[in-house]
Amino acid sequence: MNIDGFKNLVELQGMLLLMLIIGLVARKTGTITDAGKKSLTDLIINIILPCNIIYSFMIEFSYKIFISCGVVLLISVLIQIMCTTISRFCYNKAEQGKKEVLQYATVCSNAGFMGNPIAESVFGSLGLLYASIYLIPLRIVMWSAGVSYFTHTTDKKQLVKKVATHPCIIAVAIGLFLMITQLKLPGFVTRTISTIGGCTTATSMFIIGSILAEVNLKTLISKVTVLYSGLRLVLIPLVVYIGCMLFHVEPLLMGVSTVLAGMPAGTTTAILAAKYGGDEYFATKCVVFSTVLSLITIPIWCTIVIMAG
Repeated sequence: MNIDGFKNLVELQGMLLLMLIIGLVARKTGTITDAGKKSLTDLIINIILPCNIIYSFMIEFSYKIFISCGVVLLISVLIQIMCTTISRFCYNKAEQGKKEVLQYATVCSNAGFMGNPIAESVFGSLGLLYASIYLIPLRIVMWSAGVSYFTHTTDKKQLVKKVATHPCIIAVAIGLFLMITQLKLPGFVTRTISTIGGCTTATSMFIIGSILAEVNLKTLISKVTVLYSGLRLVLIPLVVYIGCMLFHVEPLLMGVSTVLAGMPAGTTTAILAAKYGGDEYFATKCVVFSTVLSLITIPIWCTIVIMAG
């Protein structure tokens, strides 16, 4: 990784932490109230995130690199299967409330928010394309199986209906249609979607910061958050890296897949926990602690995959 790529990486993560602090201060000073936090959560889930998802699928799909995109897609699917399996069996002894947070945070990393800018900074424009393809299975799982962790119901039909009609799942379907057909929307429509979707990161971090304002920072580091962060930031990307090496995957594809597999807990972990009555404070601890540690682990993984290539 060149010095500019490393600098961009550090600046991106520094920006996320700064926006989180702004959200914390806004909550402490009363700028974000309880009602405001709920409104922001509903706004991002129902409008901002769907626009961000749709826009992420608006990429030029070159059939010349169809095979490489297929490999990235396959790797991403296998990663989601691995993470879903881990979440199913590893947290059965966790307290109710924390269990669904750990399950979701294992399956759904922050690659959706951080993946594209980091891939572009480190691997260039082709890396950005592969990252966009990599994110397709993640987005589908995030807004299907991921949401189901928080939407408790014994009625399977009701659960399927609730997930299938979720705004973000509808956005994934629209995005896939646009990408496959390469349908071009009118300029003003694309610009509107892009502008609204561009608010995702800032709004998400404001919400997490507002939740963090109510958390005792002394409890941020615990055995559970440390073990989770080790799993999310070290073990999962290590398995991906070794697997790519064993199957002689092209260095660029291996790099993108490994780095994106090593992203911290998704910011939506805290947002969904807050919306559906989960343990939003524990979720915030997982997001914040793993994000802080990722300032160290992501540059290390970037260096490892570049040296291996």
